Amino acid sequence: MDLTSLTAVSPVDGRYGRKTEDLRPIFSEFGLIRHRVLVEVRWLQALAAHPDIPEVPALGEHADNVLNAIVDKFSEDDARRVKNIERTTNHDVKAVEYFLKDKFDELGLASYKEFIHFGLTSQDINNTALPLSIKEAYQAVIKPALGEVGDDLEHKAREWADIPMLARTHGQPASPTTIGKELYVFVDRLAVQIKQLETIPFSAKFGGATGNFNAHLVAYPDIDWIAFADYLINKTLGLKRSKITTQIDHYDNLDEFCDNFKSNNTILI
Repeated sequence: MDLTSLTAVSPVDGRYGRKTEDLRPIFSEFGLIRHRVLVEVRWLQALAAHPDIPEVPALGEHADNVLNAIVDKFSEDDARRVKNIERTTNHDVKAVEYFLKDKFDELGLASYKEFIHFGLTSQDINNTALPLSIKEAYQAVIKPALGEVGDDLEHKAREWADIPMLARTHGQPASPTTIGKELYVFVDRLAVQIKQLETIPFSAKFGGATGNFNAHLVAYPDIDWIAFADYLINKTLGLKRSKITTQIDHYDNLDEFCDNFKSNNTILI
């Protein structure tokens, strides 16, 4: 059955599909797999860049470009390959690892493939891929849309600044106001929420099976793995690493982000 507005399971892809199509490459399973591939590739590049991991020698410019191309040119065909592998692994993140190993064989990087996913647990990948997805959606799609609404309301507020309007207190007629001023109430409320949104970091968990870098320390005890992971997550990927965690992120900042959006939706309604 083809996907149409009549066959979609959710109104997000059905009735409102044209409104949300910009989010499909980000929040679809294709988007999740793409971000998982990104995290795995950046992890291997970081390992290769560290001088104290001789088993993962430094990548030359060509090899680095090849790895970047795996991410930048990730396609729906690539995602289908991952899903086909998953039929055997019955594990979504492991399927990404095997997909990359196959790609490394094809691209002449076989000597690196056993260090794909080295020391990691699935949630290191998932809890980094998901905030990357949310950050991309917010910055590329949602924030510009909120900005357009705010700009449109501000334009109308200024245009109608001198048009009088009956105001009320306690449901009774009161001192007059203007349509422009009343519209500007919503301009200001949205601006406050957007400013607060900008203070909420996109958090990622990255610390091994139970958040303690156990395997990393056993294999390479002289490396400062906390600083290593901080640099990868905070600088390379542009997220904020949650340092003290269990196997998974605690999602506190995600909760705050979603609560802020509830406030935005209340204002817009």
